[in-house]
Amino acid sequence: MPPVRSNKNQYRGINAHLHSLLQAKGGWNGFHANHVPDLARLLQVQLRPMGYEADIEQSVQIRRSGESTKFPKSDVTIYDPDPVRRLQPGGFSQAAAEELVMPIPVMLNLAEEELDYYSAIGIFRSGSEHGEPIVWIELLSPSNKPPHADFVHYHEKRTEILQSGITFVELDYLHEFPPTFDSISNYRPLDKSHTPEPGSHPYRITVLEPRPDFYEGQGRTRQFNVDEPIPTMIISLSADDVLEFNFGPPYLKTFEEMFYGDRVDYSQLPVNFDLYSPDDQARIVSRMLAVLSAIRDGIDIEKAAPLPVQSISLEEGLAQLQVLAATT
Repeated sequence: MPPVRSNKNQYRGINAHLHSLLQAKGGWNGFHANHVPDLARLLQVQLRPMGYEADIEQSVQIRRSGESTKFPKSDVTIYDPDPVRRLQPGGFSQAAAEELVMPIPVMLNLAEEELDYYSAIGIFRSGSEHGEPIVWIELLSPSNKPPHADFVHYHEKRTEILQSGITFVELDYLHEFPPTFDSISNYRPLDKSHTPEPGSHPYRITVLEPRPDFYEGQGRTRQFNVDEPIPTMIISLSADDVLEFNFGPPYLKTFEEMFYGDRVDYSQLPVNFDLYSPDDQARIVSRMLAVLSAIRDGIDIEKAAPLPVQSISLEEGLAQLQVLAATT
């Protein structure tokens, strides 16, 4: 059958077809470059009335005594222009029931000697028209995740930023690579004959809040599956201010405005389909059946996204998909 495409994201969250393609065939750098500005723009819309600012790649000077200066950059940084408010103590943002919560050192899997090593780090902020950075947001790229060599630098940078008192938000939409936290179950199969670890999920958003300090702070991870909505996360700002931000709309904005739907063919299984868990494979097949059935029935999928799906077993779904593909 001819390719079936849609400018609308036919998944309720991360588009599994697209992200499989970007990881297997290349193109993640382009998605990253387009999605980060969309995140910043929608963050700015919500933050500005609260008296905060979001910006892209503003340098934060981090230095360890006696060593050369490093200038890591975030994808999106949230600033507090108010010099008084940002010095006021604040508490944790409340964790949702479905979030995995643990102390920051435990989540980062740091040994005692590493804690002592990192405790010597100081941060020196260069002058900025925005004020002081209070939240650092990273959209992970494959090179930042294990087993790539750059993960070591990323791990160190993340710990340095947390030690400086800046909240760290990590967006991980890459299911083909292990999590950046050893404390989280690994979704990535060891090879194509192995299934993901029990209790693992393909996607996650993690908020690490070093309040009142790194050692007593907590990390909260919200994990989600294929065809589940991208979650809303609560992020502490200065004092008792909190940001409740839905990461779904920026994703839709990027998908639709960059016409990523032109790269997705719902008549074919995603690249490396076998790297998904059986449950997520069933969700993908159910989503494909919904799209192909709508096309067969003359429904405009551009005006009905995402379509309702039926819960079906993987085996039955694959059988129906084969029949539907042959008759559509």
